[in-house]
Amino acid sequence: MQSRQSIIEIFSTFVQFDADRFSGWGTESKLRRSMQSCLQQIPKETRENFWVMYWYQVLQVSDSKFLAQQHLTAYLQECCYWTSQKTSAHFVSSQYKLADCFQIAIAQVDKVLQGFNPSHSSSLTSYASIVFANTIRETLRRNREVDICTDWGLLRKISQKRLHESLQNAGLSSETVNAYILTWQCFKALYVPSQAGKSRQLSPPDQEMWQAIAQAYNTQTHAQVKPHILAGWLVNTARAVRRYLYPTPDSLNISQGDDSRELLDYVPGTEQESLIAEMIATEESQTRTSQQEAIKAVLRDAMATLEPQSQTILELYYSQHLNQNAIAKQLEIKQYTVSRRLTKAKEILLRCLASWSQDNLHISLTTDVLTNMAIVIEEWLHNYYGVFTDTI
Repeated sequence: MQSRQSIIEIFSTFVQFDADRFSGWGTESKLRRSMQSCLQQIPKETRENFWVMYWYQVLQVSDSKFLAQQHLTAYLQECCYWTSQKTSAHFVSSQYKLADCFQIAIAQVDKVLQGFNPSHSSSLTSYASIVFANTIRETLRRNREVDICTDWGLLRKISQKRLHESLQNAGLSSETVNAYILTWQCFKALYVPSQAGKSRQLSPPDQEMWQAIAQAYNTQTHAQVKPHILAGWLVNTARAVRRYLYPTPDSLNISQGDDSRELLDYVPGTEQESLIAEMIATEESQTRTSQQEAIKAVLRDAMATLEPQSQTILELYYSQHLNQNAIAKQLEIKQYTVSRRLTKAKEILLRCLASWSQDNLHISLTTDVLTNMAIVIEEWLHNYYGVFTDTI
């Protein structure tokens, strides 16, 4: 890939693919004009991070949020490309190649921009790299499960929470969702594989089992639904689960409605708010830097409290890039022990950071906040062990 050089290119161009290969940078003219207008007002300001923070601040406080989002989406193109390339290389047997992984990741731009906190993360690109990589890995992992399971095996593996989400996502009525879930509960309770670990290629129930499932369903609902109707409901449920777990990745630049225009066609041309210098004020920058250093100190102190073996496992995992099996072999312990130690170490780091944030930043610990903190910790571990080039 040929890297972009100018600030205008960095904030106004998008990756183009030819099959599964990078073919060049596509320029969005409206974004280009927007950046040219900005640079005319501050011609000497060519620092990349300045414009990252400027558009991030516009995203928070301005009516031009869509424009800011598109500039930042353009900015994150290279980060997304390299993360997709690195992550997809670990799934060589997957039918989803680099271009697919790129689309899966870039669709998470909203999540990146909503979760990014410049006071906590060293940079937008390092934070985005973690989110993109996690999204690709989780999507491909789930897709592999979806691909190799029969409908009946998939229905035995799915959780009720994920099942409910899948049916709601399919646009079914509450009454239909409840009926499908109850059918699934009867199916899962009665149709148990005869051999443990053989549920992926599970065959459909025989006629006797369908009769038992129908009897269980009808007893609870006081209805008289035939077995073949319940079988159809479960097939529909499995289809909804597959669509929900692995939707077709779409580009952000999708058409709106029935016309031929694309989202980027709605970006304003040169209509631009005046640049507000205080958005990137020195005082704010100093506050962010101070908080980042404090967070790093908290995490370094927390690292020091970990057991020596846990510290060794973290180093092998993040610095030498060994997988859990290789670490277990080197340390002569079980793989599940490595997994537990990794999880426990991250829990300790998260607990320390959460406690410090409550006491010093007065942050309410919601699920979203804890999720974002976990991503910050993942980023910090990569930085701490020298994976990213950013200084810690």
